[in-house]
Amino acid sequence: MPWPQTYDPMGSLALSTLLASLPVVVLLGTLAVLRWPAHLAALAGLGAALAIAIVPFGMPAPMALASAAYGALYGLLPIGWIVLNVIFLYRLTEERGLFGVLRHSITTVTDDRRLQLLVVAFCFGAFFEGAAGFGTPVAVTGAILIGLGFSPLAASGLSLIANTAPVAYGALGTPIIALQSVTGLDLLELSGMVGRQLPFFSLIVPFWLVWAYAGWRRMLEVWPAVLVAGVGFAVPQWLVSNYHGPWLVDVVASVVSLGLVSLFLRVWRPKRTDTGSEPAAAAPGVAGAGAAVQTAAPVADSRLVWRAWTPWIILSVVVFVWGLPATKAWLDSLSVIRMPVPFLHQAVLRTPPVVAEAHAESAIYAINWLSATGSGIFLAAILAGLVMGCSVRMMARTYWQTLKLVRLSLLTISAMMAVGFTTRYSGLDATLGLAFAQAGFFYPFFGTMLGWLGVALTGSDTSSNVLFGSLQKITAEQLGLNPVLMAAANSSGGVMGKMVDAQSIVVASTATRWYGHEGDILRYVFVHSLVLACLVGVLVMLQAYVAPFTTLVR
Repeated sequence: MPWPQTYDPMGSLALSTLLASLPVVVLLGTLAVLRWPAHLAALAGLGAALAIAIVPFGMPAPMALASAAYGALYGLLPIGWIVLNVIFLYRLTEERGLFGVLRHSITTVTDDRRLQLLVVAFCFGAFFEGAAGFGTPVAVTGAILIGLGFSPLAASGLSLIANTAPVAYGALGTPIIALQSVTGLDLLELSGMVGRQLPFFSLIVPFWLVWAYAGWRRMLEVWPAVLVAGVGFAVPQWLVSNYHGPWLVDVVASVVSLGLVSLFLRVWRPKRTDTGSEPAAAAPGVAGAGAAVQTAAPVADSRLVWRAWTPWIILSVVVFVWGLPATKAWLDSLSVIRMPVPFLHQAVLRTPPVVAEAHAESAIYAINWLSATGSGIFLAAILAGLVMGCSVRMMARTYWQTLKLVRLSLLTISAMMAVGFTTRYSGLDATLGLAFAQAGFFYPFFGTMLGWLGVALTGSDTSSNVLFGSLQKITAEQLGLNPVLMAAANSSGGVMGKMVDAQSIVVASTATRWYGHEGDILRYVFVHSLVLACLVGVLVMLQAYVAPFTTLVR
């Protein structure tokens, strides 16, 4: 007999909402205020989630523990598997002395830190978001920015800020496809609606990114290049999402933006070059990074430059091919193992008003070790290692060193995902969502913020859409709003939550080797995340009620 979720166990939505928020308060409070190490903060949040789920919300203990175990496993595969192998590739390039060459080659495009940030974090990162998602862009761009001499805090925080506008179409449109599956709304309508919301922010985010790093006046010194990057991304994002679908939006937009910026920088230079005034990397907990960054840039011929870029070209090609639906389906047919989670699969009943009709929640852990994005990255790293002349023994030694390096990060990611899965299957997330749904006229704003909260809790725009997509549709229909608008707002608002979700912060701290400073990263990005999410909410309010913005809703 399935256990039915209850969303107001205390008989008071306010009190039930307060209880449901405690795991998030404990997690973020211990991380950002008490400055606990991330793995301890995550474990504390997990303990709070289990206690609230079992006692006031009445979830059977075996189910609660099973949901936590399910989340922990998901944290290792696919999320942790991506992080481990990206760092492995990065360390191989360091071992062969090629990362310095790559860093120098980027400075030949531009030696201005603001423009390097634009090219690497916004343009290059968007490609990896579109091709793979799930932490890949933050891991890759964070490592590259550290190599370029950005401080660990700047490299981490700025990679997170940049990884926003592309998120709704990440991993070849996975969040929009998931949203369609839970709402039953037309896929192309959802893709087009998000594509009439996010392009505004694809224009804003590059300016915001450079401003967050350099300040207002220094941002204005490079505004032409920033505008080229933003327009070069926003226009293809709108066109492809509205007239083709969600699958290739980020890939096309990122390639166009990167190409236009590179061409523009051949004919334009800022009057004053910003080579950076911060010390390169000698921060606590960043063993060896300072020496790597402060090494003089090598003088490289074209063949050496190509050799330095080859690992990242291999990574881009393999990850893109790995993410194609046909490739995934073929690899899954060879290797995937699907395991129903004991005590959890079909044992939890999701009930109205969160869903239109009560249904049992599935809980099947897919061991897709071959089709997982991390496996593609692992293959790319091995191929790149061979091209770079690494011996098998050297690669094995480097992999073991990488595993030791990221072990606490893997534990943290697993614990973070365990918190997210526990709140989902116990109904704590739905209680928070129902509280947002009480907003009435202001629901377009607060519904957007619900998407932000969903990503902040789960670490994934896809997961947030699965959790709250149906609720958004039902509430919109009850309030006489366009359900496509509000379902899309869940995804568009969610992208700004990507900055503050614990999983992404841990990935950033791992990529930049700034272990133990996750709270500092959270404080760095939190206001940016909240303000940008509010701006998305304002746009959705305008689309819901105010001409001419209502013409964007069709």
